[in-house]
Amino acid sequence: MGEMVVSLDDDISLDSTRARFTNLLKRHQQLTDRLTRDSDKTIFDRLSKEFEAARASQSQEVCLDGEEWSDGLLATLRERVHMEADRKDSGNAGFAPVSHSEERISYRVGNKVIYCLEGARIGILFETSFAGETYEIYHCVLESKSFLEKMNVLEHTIPFFLPLRDLENDLLSSNAKKFIDNVGDLLHAYVDRREQVRLIKELYGNQFREIYHSLPYHMVEFAIDDCDCKVVVSLRYGNLMCELPTKVRVLAWPMHQLKRQCTSPRLSKLASQAMPVRLSSAEDALRIQSLPEAYAEIVMNIPQEIEQIFL
Repeated sequence: MGEMVVSLDDDISLDSTRARFTNLLKRHQQLTDRLTRDSDKTIFDRLSKEFEAARASQSQEVCLDGEEWSDGLLATLRERVHMEADRKDSGNAGFAPVSHSEERISYRVGNKVIYCLEGARIGILFETSFAGETYEIYHCVLESKSFLEKMNVLEHTIPFFLPLRDLENDLLSSNAKKFIDNVGDLLHAYVDRREQVRLIKELYGNQFREIYHSLPYHMVEFAIDDCDCKVVVSLRYGNLMCELPTKVRVLAWPMHQLKRQCTSPRLSKLASQAMPVRLSSAEDALRIQSLPEAYAEIVMNIPQEIEQIFL
């Protein structure tokens, strides 16, 4: 049985708030595009070329698993890039033979590839995917003034609205491995949430009004106009590394015009309900399934659940 929550007057206020919020998001996105289009594209193109050159010059790609991927390896790579930089600065690069340990090796850890770059830098390439299909590639370049000093993020192509700097401040100097892993998880979850929203719009866009979402897709909301009821779905992701929502609310109540336009006993009774209710089965589906899968199940079960609650 549903839980009574808010009134129709509250819903009208929410609709106007959503409209203002949508306009604000559109204006913010336009401004963001204007401010970052050229600079971000320049950085992305330059880093793409540099990472591609590093990949082309590598002699071997080593796949790491389990304990092989550690802070110890990163410390070894830091030492290696600084020794290489010092050798070039001293003018001996052309005379020193290249040993097996100094061959250009990249390291793959899941969806991350780690390169030793020129200038005593370490580059991490993050691959993202959704439903088995590859999507964007992101770059992050780390540097330190010397082998003994802490690393910092020199430049990157990660979206500005993801908390890269927070992760850098919290983890990079104390646990670089965890920093890199968390950045990879952050990017994967962001792309997954974004593509879930894109897919539901592509498959079912004609069944609901405009979908509202934040830039990192950690807040998503849309309304389904059923023949008898209006259903509003609100999703919140408490952690930006989550692919499934941590807070879900699905509210249903009669359409505003039903009471005036419908004379049938069934719809009149439905319209007399002044308070919306929460659809618990729909909320459960959204907590454990991807958004497109849960949506298909919700639409199929909504008529029966609404009839049990209202009639």
